[in-house]
Amino acid sequence: MSNQLKFIVEKLNNEPFKKNYNLITFDSLEPMQLLQVLNDVLAEVDPKHSVDIREEMPDQTAKRMLNILGILKYRPPGNTGDMSTFRQGLVVGSKPVIHPVLYWVLQRTSELKKRAYLSRFLVKLEVPTEFLQDDIVAETNKQYEELMDCFKTLHKECEQLKSSGFSTAEIRRDISAMEEEKDQLMKRVERLKKRVESVQNHRRMLEIARQLRVEKEREESLGQQKQEQKNQLFHAEQRLQRAQHQLKNMRHAAADAKPEGLMKRLEEEIKFNSYMVSEKLPKELESKRQTMHSLQKVVTEPAMGQSDLSELEAKIHEVNAQINQLIEKRMRRNDPMDDKLSLFRQQAAIIARKKETKAEELQEAKEELVGLGKEREHKSSQARDVDGAEVLKGDEFKRYVSKLRWKSTVFKKKRQELAELSAEYGVLQRTEAILKQRHDSMQQQLQTIEQKRGISGYSDTQEEIERVSSVKGEMDEMKGRTLDDMSEMVKKLNSMIADKKSALAPVIKELRPLRQKCQELTQEYDEKKAQYDSCAAGLESNRSKLEQEVRGLQEACTQAESQYHSINLMKKNAEILMQRAADEMKAYVVPDPQERRKAVREQYTRNILEQENLGKKLKEKQKSVRESHGPNMKQGKMWRDFEQLMESKKQCFLKQQNQVSVGQVIQGGGEDRLIL
Repeated sequence: MSNQLKFIVEKLNNEPFKKNYNLITFDSLEPMQLLQVLNDVLAEVDPKHSVDIREEMPDQTAKRMLNILGILKYRPPGNTGDMSTFRQGLVVGSKPVIHPVLYWVLQRTSELKKRAYLSRFLVKLEVPTEFLQDDIVAETNKQYEELMDCFKTLHKECEQLKSSGFSTAEIRRDISAMEEEKDQLMKRVERLKKRVESVQNHRRMLEIARQLRVEKEREESLGQQKQEQKNQLFHAEQRLQRAQHQLKNMRHAAADAKPEGLMKRLEEEIKFNSYMVSEKLPKELESKRQTMHSLQKVVTEPAMGQSDLSELEAKIHEVNAQINQLIEKRMRRNDPMDDKLSLFRQQAAIIARKKETKAEELQEAKEELVGLGKEREHKSSQARDVDGAEVLKGDEFKRYVSKLRWKSTVFKKKRQELAELSAEYGVLQRTEAILKQRHDSMQQQLQTIEQKRGISGYSDTQEEIERVSSVKGEMDEMKGRTLDDMSEMVKKLNSMIADKKSALAPVIKELRPLRQKCQELTQEYDEKKAQYDSCAAGLESNRSKLEQEVRGLQEACTQAESQYHSINLMKKNAEILMQRAADEMKAYVVPDPQERRKAVREQYTRNILEQENLGKKLKEKQKSVRESHGPNMKQGKMWRDFEQLMESKKQCFLKQQNQVSVGQVIQGGGEDRLIL
């Protein structure tokens, strides 16, 4: 503890606190003063906690400190492990509670600063699920999570850049090297200017070279634009091909579809999707949320040591032992009412499992159907590329349709079974709840009666005695009932079959002419459909040809317009350049010096001379600063040493004066004693 106090006092006396404590003064601090010291240390970690606790309620202070300590992942030591004790000690400013907190925070101040900074952006705000039902709130929460992930990636990149090894010395060396290179380039430019001035028509040649450079840059930009437009054209052609392929598939699918089949298919999909959305997917989502919540809880927990793991293992053993005791107690009790309810529970669980397995099988079948459809489209496209014809025709297509019909009938039967099972499952759940309520009420009444009569526990023993005999009687009764039920069921089925046959006989007679009429209508429909397909194919080919011609004319028109605009721009640019060149020649030839000073050449020469003079002055100033840097630093050091020397002399003089005054006082006191 003494080492801990020494460390705390040493840290508080240093920057940035400068408290000027010693062990005695720090140990004698009042609770409010100790809380203020802890608040100052936490304010150094997170500046928003820089407040005076005298102006704040104690509950608010404790809540704020507990919040920041929870964010910093502080765990109280073993003697203050109880959270209620820790909170109470933090409110009253107890030394055994606050000293470990100060020691822990002062040990890792820089690490905790970083954690407090990150907590402002990474501590997630928990939004209740009922508020997330609103689309605006859900969208805002999604954007908030995306921004949090973006901040994580940016912070990691920033940390990597900080640790990548860039230093200011290297940057300064690079800057000095670039300055030297700049000076060399300026000298080289001056030499080239002097060489060019001796050549005839050098101004015109420079102007032509500048125009050539501008045209080359423009040529590069136009080439990039051309490449981008080619890419856009290629992507547009690909999108057009995909759209045409989808249109053809949709027309082919719509040609063979009927409204009744589409309605039935849509009803089945709606029922299946409603089951998935209302029952299956919420359960899976809830399980995923629970696992995510547990994982987040594990992540937010601080790192565990061997002692924490041993405590958790001990708790797990205790809980397992309690569970085993409860199971043994339940087995010893062995209530017959529970046995009856267990049958219903088992049936309900079996039905629920069957329902889930059927839904999974249906989902897998749908996924397999989608995959097979994609594979069929791919194979048919390959066959069209090779042979130029469709794959399924004639008898093969009929067999494929009959197979699909058989699968649809099987699916309808399974779906009907699933609906029956779901209805039975709902009924069993309701009966189970009713039986549970009745059993609980009767059990409570029986216990109260036994307590009044003074024979508590008699019903348990009586039920244990009667259970064996009742099981045998129930089995015999069940066998007799099953035989009677089976005979009655056979009679009912026979009567129902006879009734159905008699009821369906007139319907079958009416159905025969309708079947013949249906066959005639199907033949007429096939003929009309063949005529429609041939006419549609001809119109489609004519339309594609017209579209290609229109597309070619539009491209030619756009190319002509772009060429016209580019020629106009080049003409205007050339006129502007000619006008500027004529103005420059006029300004340069005119005898008036004021007008000549307005020429571009004169302005550039003046600017070059001014910059050269400024550069010479700055170089001379840099040279003088470099020459006087060493003597100035030496003189400054000598002056600081002189100040220290005078300060020490002053201290010695004051100390000597104090000693002389103390000696005089002592001498005067001795003389007084002698007089007495």
